[in-house]
Amino acid sequence: MKALVYGGPGSRSWTEIPDPVIRDPRDAVIRVDAVTICGTDLHILGGDVPAVEPGRVLGHEAVGTVVEVGSGVAGLAPGDRVLASCISACGICRYCRDGAYGQCLGGGGWILGHRVDGVQAELARIPFADLSTYKLPDQVSDEAAVLLADILPTSYEVGVLNGGVRPGDTVAIVGAGPIGLAAVLTARLYSPAHVIVIDKAESRLQAAKLFGADITVLAGTEDPLAAVRSVTGGLGADVVIEAVGTPQTFELCATLVRAGGHLANVGVHGKPVTLHLEDLWIRNVTITTGLVDTYSTPKLLDMLVAGQLDLGHMVTHRFGIGDFMQAYDVFADPARTGALKVVLSR
Repeated sequence: MKALVYGGPGSRSWTEIPDPVIRDPRDAVIRVDAVTICGTDLHILGGDVPAVEPGRVLGHEAVGTVVEVGSGVAGLAPGDRVLASCISACGICRYCRDGAYGQCLGGGGWILGHRVDGVQAELARIPFADLSTYKLPDQVSDEAAVLLADILPTSYEVGVLNGGVRPGDTVAIVGAGPIGLAAVLTARLYSPAHVIVIDKAESRLQAAKLFGADITVLAGTEDPLAAVRSVTGGLGADVVIEAVGTPQTFELCATLVRAGGHLANVGVHGKPVTLHLEDLWIRNVTITTGLVDTYSTPKLLDMLVAGQLDLGHMVTHRFGIGDFMQAYDVFADPARTGALKVVLSR
């Protein structure tokens, strides 16, 4: 089969590798029908995730058809159409029993495209398949479902839920990439008074308006702090969601949050960040970080089926399953291409 293989920082190739096989009784092998590229994959290519070794197949977001199941897999059979979660769960360790699947001690957590070969391939092995896949109803398209593999649960759990968004809040979101836009969409489920989105690309701010942002700020041209204070009586945002992963954006978030507010970091950081405790300690600010656990995926899938989540504006570019090199070029240059989420499918 062919797969997108990481060759070290800055290096990737669509190349022939051996087909995956069942290695553990709880494995399944799927034919990848739809797959996407994550900002985390760009961080890997940038050298920000040194645990990823050269030779690794990238990718952790896919919809596929089950080809083979191990003897220990219950509830799945060849031919089933499934969502492959970005997080694998052993189901029996301390963290899995608490629903914190991202911290799995039994060989799971974020492993696809990280510590084991991922899903940017024609075929993929899915560990702990009975707990790490979700059967898909016929009315949910591959394109919509693949967005529930990572970006929707990540934004919802690590941004909106960890941030404690409540009705009437002012929510500021720094970064209008796919994660930031998914945060806009899921924050709106809690009826905030304002959703303010800050980004340096006008095209992404226009997308944020489509997803429900009522105020947008063009970074570098407009003043984010003034915009937030103008609708909060000078206090600052109740919840600030960091959805980029750079020192500059994190420090901006720390200036936007009100006393007693919450800064929820979602972005993947590859460089140290200065934490200005000399300013924050006295202001009762809560800061949370997190890797998604995907405990919310079934609920998000139910909302998608019920028509409560409109993902129609998220995918901007579509490619065939063999067009990964072009798809990466488009996704990595959103200022030029206007890319939000790219999907590759059969």
